[in-house]
Amino acid sequence: MQIRREKRQRLLEKGIAPYAVEVPHTHELAEVREAYSHLETGEETQDVVSVAGRVVFIRNTGKLCFATLQSGFTEGSSGERLQVMLSLAEVGEQGLADWKADVDLGDHVSATGRVIVSRRGELSIMASSWVLASKALRPMPNLHSDLSEETRVRQRHADLAVRQEARDMVRARAAITRSLRETLHGLGYLEVETPVLQAIHGGAAARPFHTHLNAFDIPMTLRIALELYLKRAMIGGAEKVYEIGRIFRNEGVDSSHAPEFTMLEAYEAWGDQTTIARMTQQLIVDAADALGSRQVVVDGQEIDLDGEWRWAPFYPTLSEATGEELGIDTPREVLERLAGAHELEVDPEWVDHKLAMELFEHIVEPTLVQPTFVCDYPALAQPLARPHRSEPGLIEAWDLIIGGMERGTGFSELIDPVIQRERLTEQSLAAAAGDPEAMQLDEDFLAALEFGAPPMGGMGLGLDRLVMLFTGAGIRETILFPLLKPQS
Repeated sequence: MQIRREKRQRLLEKGIAPYAVEVPHTHELAEVREAYSHLETGEETQDVVSVAGRVVFIRNTGKLCFATLQSGFTEGSSGERLQVMLSLAEVGEQGLADWKADVDLGDHVSATGRVIVSRRGELSIMASSWVLASKALRPMPNLHSDLSEETRVRQRHADLAVRQEARDMVRARAAITRSLRETLHGLGYLEVETPVLQAIHGGAAARPFHTHLNAFDIPMTLRIALELYLKRAMIGGAEKVYEIGRIFRNEGVDSSHAPEFTMLEAYEAWGDQTTIARMTQQLIVDAADALGSRQVVVDGQEIDLDGEWRWAPFYPTLSEATGEELGIDTPREVLERLAGAHELEVDPEWVDHKLAMELFEHIVEPTLVQPTFVCDYPALAQPLARPHRSEPGLIEAWDLIIGGMERGTGFSELIDPVIQRERLTEQSLAAAAGDPEAMQLDEDFLAALEFGAPPMGGMGLGLDRLVMLFTGAGIRETILFPLLKPQS
């Protein structure tokens, strides 16, 4: 680094800008490759082009120097590379000497010259001149040595520069996000934005991040869900709305959970859990098409997104897995016995239905590899879902499990303001009793609901977990810049 800083200072003293505002740049590297791919080994043209990129390989010899330039990545390309040759005869003695003295791996340069193919068959630019565009003061990682996972996420800029898989992850996520928006647009959904800073947290069972708004001198939280404000838009007359936004939950961090992540939530008037499930299936299949295949592999198991997406009622599915008939009225001692048999540690604070849900997550969920809508949950699961129309004590809600992991959730929305007030009051009392994940009583939302909401279906889809499904990567790889524990 000291040597590079000395080079920077020497350039400044010579009146040369180490960080140019503009450099010659007539062609992208990919354009040169496409236009001159027909050239034969040793063939030369008189076509002069100017290209620019980062130096990722360099070999300096006596009268001939070689460098490989790498372009940035785009929607359609993970980045192109092209060789530049600098000879004494073409750039002159001073130009060659300056190159050897001033240019290091990682620098950005512009090279102008003829398009040729080297004797070794490499499409190249035989430079007649070159210009330094940006001097790198830190050395870049070796292209042939793998970065550790920790280094990759902490220095994503370096990861992107040297590893194609990192660039492909960014492009895959962009393609998935674009596909989601295009599908929703085609279905007539409006994209809206809702507040990130909220006075009252709600819409999910999660521990919020707390902050303070100095202008009003009031406590605030970062949102844990998009739901309550999107529903207000529906109450105001929007037929179909969605938002793709950042969510913040002050909870654990592991391979499938991050404190800051991205959710898609969508709501449709005159729909229910089945209509919103069909829409969710279309979203995921369309995203698979955008990436090129409806078959994906998770932990060595092939998942067919083009097959049947089955519905699995909660209690019958749990009963099948445990070999015992379980239901909404199953005694707690039975659930605790099953927990012990399956080595699930029981929290004394869990109520019966919570224990049943933990059992399901522990025993059944990992076995659901093919797309499955787990439905007919106990009411505890979703305080914002409509009571089941035919099964007392249950709600019309589903979790979408693919590859043994929850990818999204949806339900027939609760629009009765009286029942909703009762549910939120229960949540508020739980919060007052010390439950950090319980929702608060949101009078503004209840007042809006009392204005009258149409029947509706709603869904939430974790974008990061959707990218995980298609790429097989952990959540830290799918998020471009994940939140990390500071290094000591």
